[in-house]
Amino acid sequence: MPSIELGRGRIDYAVVRGASRRFTYFRFRPDLTLEVVLPRGRSVDAEEAIEEMSGWILEQYERLTSGKRILADDSVMFDGRRLRVDFQKTSGEEGLFPDPAGGRVVVKAAERSRTWELVRRWFLKESSIYVVRALPALAGRAGANYHRADVREIRNWGYCTREGRLSFSWQLIALPERLREYILCHELVHLTEPNHSAAFKRKLWSLMPDFRERQKELWRVVPAKSIRER
Repeated sequence: MPSIELGRGRIDYAVVRGASRRFTYFRFRPDLTLEVVLPRGRSVDAEEAIEEMSGWILEQYERLTSGKRILADDSVMFDGRRLRVDFQKTSGEEGLFPDPAGGRVVVKAAERSRTWELVRRWFLKESSIYVVRALPALAGRAGANYHRADVREIRNWGYCTREGRLSFSWQLIALPERLREYILCHELVHLTEPNHSAAFKRKLWSLMPDFRERQKELWRVVPAKSIRER
């Protein structure tokens, strides 16, 4: 992945083509990769465009890097709460034992390096349970029909395909429920409104009048990169 030096460090970026024929857009993905959306049918130098917007990009990057991290060195976020990771070395069977009431999650494994893989499995299971439970009711409210839904390791919180498939991040369960609901509703609305148009915002508002507040809260959460990249 290409990167560019801004401020005191380098920022990875990815270039995609958008629907607009005139404008270049910038947005950060949850893994802090900068996405540069170039206009369709025009030749634009991505690095020059980034440098022109470097002030705004650095401001957004610094805001994100100082946000709430889902995975820290000795803690994880779960259901919007910070839980201390209590690693216990064992030569027996490994496992992860959540104790939200005690503000911790116990991880038993032969090596500390196994901690984040066990967290990934736990999050994947709990996020899947949540989506199976919550999505049908929210789809009914939205009047939306989806073909299938899954939870897996993806860069974004969620996405929707033209065929009606919804995918959600394995880290979904780390968020408080109000933000999980926002993500599910956001993707359900995309089933009929593929772009972030005025029509999309009107429909999302009809389901969730405070969606902008929830969006801002979500923006302050910094998901982990792939567990395999740690």
